[in-house]
Amino acid sequence: MTYTNQTTVSGLPLSGWTSRISASYKAWRAGRAVYTQIYNELSSLSDRELADIGLSRNMIRDIALQAAYEA
Repeated sequence: MTYTNQTTVSGLPLSGWTSRISASYKAWRAGRAVYTQIYNELSSLSDRELADIGLSRNMIRDIALQAAYEA
């Protein structure tokens, strides 16, 4: 006779829970990659170049966050 045991976390099967965690982590990593790219590109511009496109240096972080996580 064979017995099976299913582990659950918060009412979800463990396999479903781990796949949700994995998907969430992948989405976070993708957003972080976008944030890092935009932040680095804008940071590499001079103050004059930023002013030409209507930005200031203290706006870079907010713009990168918005582009990465509010898309």
